Amino acid sequence: MAAHTTQRGGIIMMLLFWVLLIAVGTWWIHGGLERMMNPNANIVHTLPAGEPVTLKRNRAGHFEAPGRINGTPVTFLLDTGATYVAVPSDLAHDLNLEPGRSAWFNTANGRVEGALTTLEEVSLGGLTVQNVQGSISPGMERDTVLLGMSFLNLFSIEIKAGEMVMSLPEQ
Repeated sequence: MAAHTTQRGGIIMMLLFWVLLIAVGTWWIHGGLERMMNPNANIVHTLPAGEPVTLKRNRAGHFEAPGRINGTPVTFLLDTGATYVAVPSDLAHDLNLEPGRSAWFNTANGRVEGALTTLEEVSLGGLTVQNVQGSISPGMERDTVLLGMSFLNLFSIEIKAGEMVMSLPEQ
């Protein structure tokens, strides 16, 4: 009798394991992991012009979201410690950005020389700004633009409970 109960418990545990494995696999296939890593993936397409933008922290604790520079899709990493919108040099070349005067930048990887530039248009969700000061920064990852204070300073920003709300300042 005890052996029969133990065998039945083992079968139930095995069934529970397979059901759990199938559930996790289904969640993974339907983008659950991507939503955790990039919770703001659809922000670019869902907000009307001028409406506040609400961003959620990703699993790494950063505010990352898709946006546009001069109409070209980019990935922004919001960085209140960056003075300018810092564009990797390879991406700046693809965007046909004109380098201006040379400048030195203090980065997490040390001091680097880059160039200042002007970005015709920077958009995040429904928030768009013309003629934003930017920098062309060598040594940055190819696909991530640091969205610095030359853009962020133009908005009211509130951060609480893992969310950042950016809106036009009240007049």
